[in-house]
Amino acid sequence: MEAIILAGGKAERLGDAAGGRPKALVEVAGKPLAAYQVGRLANAGVTRVIFACAAGQGSLFLSELQGLGPEIVVAEEHERLGRGGGIKFAAGLRTEEGDVYALNGDELVDVDFTALLAAHRAGGALATITVAQPTSQFGLVDIDDDDLVQGFREGGQVSFWVNCGNYVLSHEAIERFPERGDHESTTFPELAAEGRLRAFRHAGLWLTVNTPKELRTASEHVESHPEWLA
Repeated sequence: MEAIILAGGKAERLGDAAGGRPKALVEVAGKPLAAYQVGRLANAGVTRVIFACAAGQGSLFLSELQGLGPEIVVAEEHERLGRGGGIKFAAGLRTEEGDVYALNGDELVDVDFTALLAAHRAGGALATITVAQPTSQFGLVDIDDDDLVQGFREGGQVSFWVNCGNYVLSHEAIERFPERGDHESTTFPELAAEGRLRAFRHAGLWLTVNTPKELRTASEHVESHPEWLA
């Protein structure tokens, strides 16, 4: 198996917390964020990981992520291609034409990639996306029919499903990705209309790392769960 990781993020919202690194290489508990993704992919049998990164950053990804098991390959974008375009561009460096994992490089997730692949193949779709119900960042207010406040509660999980950016894609699905732009507003709606897009429900960890606060949360999680450092 091969995997594609979108890693062209500039880490602008992280500011000084990024240490001048691309977002996917920002340190989380002493290791690059993407190293945790590569490790989990390796455990699922992935032997080759292609990083879609910005021009001039390929050597940094190669030096930071070698020795983790899978072969690390870089696809440097010489212009911004968008997420869909980035995946399609990186797919040009694949050595296989079968199913491929694709995921965002700025997240800490514990998706069961083996189960995701099995669900994709059992479902017979061209693409399978991982969906989650994240915890609401807002507190809840209980009110009665007369608008009298009855109490307050911490925010629970939202009732709807959210695309958390971890996919299995067939060769045919990638062929339909745009050369530039976002697959989630083009290819995926088309596949859904054709009944050829399926979802894989994920109930575990999903942390985005876009801000200093989210970076601290991710680091604290890893430090309190030693299995991640292994």
